[in-house]
Amino acid sequence: MAQGVCKLLWLRRLLGDLGFEPHKPMDLYCDNNVAIAIAHNFVQHDRTKHVEVDRYFIKEKLDAEIISFPFISFEYQLADVLTKAISTNVFLNSLDKLGMRDIFTPT
Repeated sequence: MAQGVCKLLWLRRLLGDLGFEPHKPMDLYCDNNVAIAIAHNFVQHDRTKHVEVDRYFIKEKLDAEIISFPFISFEYQLADVLTKAISTNVFLNSLDKLGMRDIFTPT
């Protein structure tokens, strides 16, 4: 999540340099409710000690309203088609959304 926030900050700065300054928080879609809850909750947890520095960085950007973490169901995560074993329906829907077509279809 911290790497995604870094990339969003870079993209935000690039857009600002090009004259397209974003006026609302940039969305980083996440399909993990626990990760979203940890990012929003500043209370220390025993299970999150190894990610403490990243949590402070993410929380700082959340408080400044630079980023937001809307929840998205795993069925709509387009990156999952490249990284996980998913069902046939989700696979085909993801391919359609990515603009990939059947290479075996005659043209």
